[in-house]
Amino acid sequence: MVEDTPRNLATRGSLARVLLRDVTETDLPDFYQHQREPEATEMALFPARDRDAFDEHWRKVLANDAVTKKTIVHEGRVAGNIGCWEQDGRRLVGYWIGKEFWGKGLATRALAELIEEVKTRPLHAWVATTNVGSIRVLEKCGFVATGSRSEFDERFGRQIKELLLELA
Repeated sequence: MVEDTPRNLATRGSLARVLLRDVTETDLPDFYQHQREPEATEMALFPARDRDAFDEHWRKVLANDAVTKKTIVHEGRVAGNIGCWEQDGRRLVGYWIGKEFWGKGLATRALAELIEEVKTRPLHAWVATTNVGSIRVLEKCGFVATGSRSEFDERFGRQIKELLLELA
């Protein structure tokens, strides 16, 4: 039996490696549509940004050389994005996959590739407890739960529970 390591996960399956490349401005229309998908925003408990807020966010991200930002490409199409950044004293990772690309193992392979590229440890991820798929992706790549938080989110009008996962 082959152990599930990030390197093995990145190369498993008929797709082998997903293509991670630097984000370009031409990717942004796809990213904008991905983050507007109601099922995705509900699962991630991360509300969609309106066009102006989205554009402002990505202007800042693209201008920040300290942020690792990659486009996930599947069969020549923009399938999502993945990144790594510093926040509140932690090095965080995050990703967003367009709904039409769910269930293909792209998030797992993209994260496995990213953590091979980003050598800094520990890495962390905050994930909604309701986002079981994303928790599983992180666990497959070696992240373990190390904490949690719960707070009222005015955007959703309810209590939000999140896990903190870490890759040591």
